[in-house]
Amino acid sequence: MKSKDSEKSAGRMILDWSDLLARFSEPEWAEKDQLTVTYLTGAHLDCAQFLESLMREVGFDEVSRDAVGNVVGLYRAATTESTVSTVPILLTGSHYDTVRNGGKFDGRLGIFVPIACVAQLVRDKRRLPFHLEVVGFAEEEGQRFSATFLASGALTGSFKPEWLEQTDRNGVTMRQAMIDAGLPGDLMAIQALKRDQSKYLGFIEVHIEQGPVLVEKGLPLGVVTSINAGLRATCHIVGRAEHAGTTPMHMREDALLAAAEISLMAEKRALADGDSVATVGQMQVPGGSINVVPGQCDFTLDMRAPTDAQRDALVSDIFEQATLIAKRRNVSFEHEVIMKASAAPSDPVWQSRWEKAVQSLDIPVFKLNSGAGHDAMKLHEIMPQAMLFVRGGNRGISHNPLEIISAEDADLAVQAFSRLINDLSDELSK
Repeated sequence: MKSKDSEKSAGRMILDWSDLLARFSEPEWAEKDQLTVTYLTGAHLDCAQFLESLMREVGFDEVSRDAVGNVVGLYRAATTESTVSTVPILLTGSHYDTVRNGGKFDGRLGIFVPIACVAQLVRDKRRLPFHLEVVGFAEEEGQRFSATFLASGALTGSFKPEWLEQTDRNGVTMRQAMIDAGLPGDLMAIQALKRDQSKYLGFIEVHIEQGPVLVEKGLPLGVVTSINAGLRATCHIVGRAEHAGTTPMHMREDALLAAAEISLMAEKRALADGDSVATVGQMQVPGGSINVVPGQCDFTLDMRAPTDAQRDALVSDIFEQATLIAKRRNVSFEHEVIMKASAAPSDPVWQSRWEKAVQSLDIPVFKLNSGAGHDAMKLHEIMPQAMLFVRGGNRGISHNPLEIISAEDADLAVQAFSRLINDLSDELSK
């Protein structure tokens, strides 16, 4: 660590690192002073290089980039070479890609917090009774390719072979993007990344809340009880393109109006649950014109609920009603599921460890569920997991340039993380 950094609080260092990492953005967005980092673009590779350099600078024992672009840092346990393979591993981290015109703390906070903790361990010349593996996941947002959680999915063995042949909007396949980025682009190399769950204690993730609850409660930290179930789909409506001036309203087969009615129906259905959400985040009219009745409309649906059963009921109702709306309007409706994730309740033992860590800082323990998906819900498939949320400013807004945290809250997150690994060290040493 540079001496000037060692004099700063961990929270202040995290804000500085976040500013430095946010320098890298894709050109068309950077020229508008906006942050966009999608999978394996030039900006994405620059981010990976920055994280590798930072990990080496603070004192990680091993730093590497794997076959999907994850940046992996290992801080080894206090052990001899003869026992190194039998020492358990604690896995942590989050993602470094962003949504388009996103914020600089989503995902990245969960990489910087454990890096700050390792920096402190190095300064104190202290080793843990377990290996600490910190992963900067290369992709979580599903922006360039429709392959959400591909990076953490590689670690759980759920990377889908067909993803390699997906193309981005420029016609570049994922395989070619990997090869162009210096990665193998080879399925066997990706499958080799699957972690052996018997070697791992669990996975913990620190993340900005991405919501207003902690702000409203006046609390800097919150302990996550579960991550909501979710499903994403692309939807396709085909009607008939006709002259806007000569086609009577009652004779139109308007694809866009069908999509609009489906969007409003989805909103109404989600509201009926009280704690479900449904979002149409993208909508396009291919070949649309100001004087043509839309003959085609493509849009996305993102549906989430606290449990799998509630999510499934929500999805079933929305698609059933969408089909009926399309039939009544004499248009066709098709959909394709591109992501389905089960709810991921926090492991009780790991959740209690977070609660103990927060309580030790004289902060009231507040528990909440996560409406957003996170890498933890993929790691949940093979090992116990639990998350810690950090309060965001600006009413908790996220996926937005206004996303912000304070140095004080970031510092508390580092302290909570340190308390957890200290307590875990005591447990394992008994």
